[in-house]
Amino acid sequence: MHDQAFTILEYQELLALVKRGTQTPMGRVRLETLAPLDDIAILRKALEALAECIELRKRGVVWSFSELEDPAERIGLLRIEGVGLEPSAILALSVLCEQTMSARASILAERNASPVLWSLVEKIPTELNRLNARIANKILPSGEIDDRASPELGRIRHEITVLRSRIARTLENVMRRSGEAIQDELVTLRNDRFVIPVKSDHRARVAGVAHGYSSSGATAFVEPLETIDANNELQALHEEEAREIAKILFALTEELRAQLPAIEAAAAAITELDFINAKAIFHKKFACVIPQVEVAQTSVCDSGQTQTQVCATSILEFVEARHPLLEENLRAAGSPVVPVTFSLDGDNNTIVISGANAGGKTVVLKTAGLLSLMALSGLPVPARVARVPFYASVLADIGDHQSLAANLSTFTSHVANISHMIELCKAPALVLLDEVGTGTDPEEGSALGVAVVDHFRKACGAQVMATTHYSGLKMYAGNGAGVLNASVEFDEKTLQPTYRLIVGVAGSSSGLEIARRFGIPNKVIDLALVSVKDSTRQAVEYLRRIKREAEDAESLRAALEEERAAVAEKFAMLDKKAERHERERQEVFQKALDTIVREFEKRSREFVATIQDRSERLKVDREAQRRVSELKREAQRATSAGCKREAASAAPASTSGRGVRVMRDGLVVKKEKEFEENRITEDEYKPTARGEIAVGDRVKLRSFGSIGIVDSLKGDEAEVRVKSLRFREKLENLERVELSSPAKSKTGKFASLRESPGTELHLKAAQENGRSELNVIGRTTDEAVDAVDKFLDEASLASLSQVRIIHGHGTGALRRVITELLKDHPHVARFTAAPQEQGGSGATLVELKQ
Repeated sequence: MHDQAFTILEYQELLALVKRGTQTPMGRVRLETLAPLDDIAILRKALEALAECIELRKRGVVWSFSELEDPAERIGLLRIEGVGLEPSAILALSVLCEQTMSARASILAERNASPVLWSLVEKIPTELNRLNARIANKILPSGEIDDRASPELGRIRHEITVLRSRIARTLENVMRRSGEAIQDELVTLRNDRFVIPVKSDHRARVAGVAHGYSSSGATAFVEPLETIDANNELQALHEEEAREIAKILFALTEELRAQLPAIEAAAAAITELDFINAKAIFHKKFACVIPQVEVAQTSVCDSGQTQTQVCATSILEFVEARHPLLEENLRAAGSPVVPVTFSLDGDNNTIVISGANAGGKTVVLKTAGLLSLMALSGLPVPARVARVPFYASVLADIGDHQSLAANLSTFTSHVANISHMIELCKAPALVLLDEVGTGTDPEEGSALGVAVVDHFRKACGAQVMATTHYSGLKMYAGNGAGVLNASVEFDEKTLQPTYRLIVGVAGSSSGLEIARRFGIPNKVIDLALVSVKDSTRQAVEYLRRIKREAEDAESLRAALEEERAAVAEKFAMLDKKAERHERERQEVFQKALDTIVREFEKRSREFVATIQDRSERLKVDREAQRRVSELKREAQRATSAGCKREAASAAPASTSGRGVRVMRDGLVVKKEKEFEENRITEDEYKPTARGEIAVGDRVKLRSFGSIGIVDSLKGDEAEVRVKSLRFREKLENLERVELSSPAKSKTGKFASLRESPGTELHLKAAQENGRSELNVIGRTTDEAVDAVDKFLDEASLASLSQVRIIHGHGTGALRRVITELLKDHPHVARFTAAPQEQGGSGATLVELKQ
């Protein structure tokens, strides 16, 4: 992309603002050289990396790069074989690697959510951590070599320490012997050798080599003969130490050189991460969004004219956009910035902005241009919504470019710049024209402005934003297809601009009112008003009327929005009220259900207490508990399903006049029947007329006083079913009975619950979860009996006609206990060994009662 508009739109100033968030010299250079990208894939990847960084910062993952210097020079030295690095250079590269690995570790933990950021550091080897550790063990933070850097260095430095102590003791003895000849009892260094201060006039009393005198000449620094050999030895040790240090540093340099590709990758990663992090900081500071950049589709259209028309399908949209430089300045002054909202698309690709001077027209152009460049550069945009086409060129003619040196007037400078823009324009493009056609005769300037705008939008296929005071351009926008009028608002009461952009309405310039506000005498303004043509005044008044109508429409829209919000709030309150009512209704239902269950349990316990046989009593008690638990579960599931259905069809449910109805999809409501039977006491039956007892009759056992139903007759005996138990009884001990009052059967607890207002309860058909086969191989006899008993209960509830029990051959113990259970089980009609193809004697087929 050509940089024609960069200076006009203050792109470099914007980069300087973003650059404040960088932490390294490399990051600053990276931002300073940033430009709009010409590859959409690279741009989208940059925006994805920015989005990931912003998300990581929200999670508290922030990388910090402190005390980092540009490693370019040191990396350059590593590329030269045989060159060693100084301790400071090695430490600088170590800090670079350390902070890179720290950033890598923080991204590693979030790599699934940050694939683009992870790709920046993924290939950096962890060997850099071990290299950093070795450097830290040999070079101190001050840059000195640690005594433990090598055994040889440790030995040399130990010998140096011992020798220094010996020299110091020798010099102290010499000073004590020399007495008055010593200036100060102080051991000092001259020419890297230990000496003592001797008075110049007593120089002969101390035999040795003089290494200099004080500035006054009163003191001579003498190395006594006794320490010359020791000083020579010390110098040799220092030279040996320097050689060992050089050897250590070169070894470390070679280790760094071996990791040169990794170090270069670390430097590149630090640069990119610092660059991305600075953009994320800018995003947070200016409340930005990540822009949507879309590739515009361009094509040649048949315009029916001599010139070729280029059509571009793209959307430029900014919602509540703010100019970042303007916002920064106003923020410092404590003033808010007024955001602007507008959009251009394939149907309306041009907008002509008019209105008062100093009303913000140019700011709109600069905001659109700068934010478009930011989006194309992979930067966040200060707006609530930002959609930008992938422009090939962004061109601008804004401001006065007159130059005495170049012999350019206002008009000629504009014309020259527009001519250059026409040469550079390449679709898709954004063209910004400020006061197009200004600086010459108004009629000619207006005609030129219309022609220029029309050329850019048709011949170049550009999206055009232009400002003007010319009526010709306003009429062009009002009458031309694909062109929008817009204006910056001007408060006629205060004679102050509000800086709001109103799309769809042209604005008047209000030049005379602004001149009056800036102190032009009233008589001058009045004289100007007399000179204004009637048609012009009428046009201005027409524009003002349109503006007032637009404001009225906006006020009406705001009122309707408030009313909509109020209605939404009312409906929300009704929803809460309905939820509260539903909770109360369910509480009532639960209480009623609990009462029924307690009564059922009480009656069950009373009945169980009448059974003499302990095994039968335990079996009946277990059956009662199981049925209570099942009733509770089914009621809970059905309540939830019933509430959902009731919400979908509230009217029928609320007007049905029914209460809780226990239903099974297509099945007889066995539980209700059994429950009501349990609720009816013996006292509610009366004897019937004498007659022969038949199968299906309801009879009373005189020995127990219980009511049961005759299941079969055999001679003078009958098999009577009392709830879940079966008895064989002589016919003479049975009495046929009937209910004393049919209505009584409907007055029980369950019936009253059914007639009370509440939820319609649908129990799912048990057969949905029914099993037709049970395998008990490997279980103990007790476990097998319990499992088969439970399995038969489930099969009966599921209305299965036949099931298979697999017990295997083995010792035959499982088959025998299961056969004993099946003989007397209330749900079993008959049973037999399975056919050979179904398991033979290792399985039993059971036919259930229906």
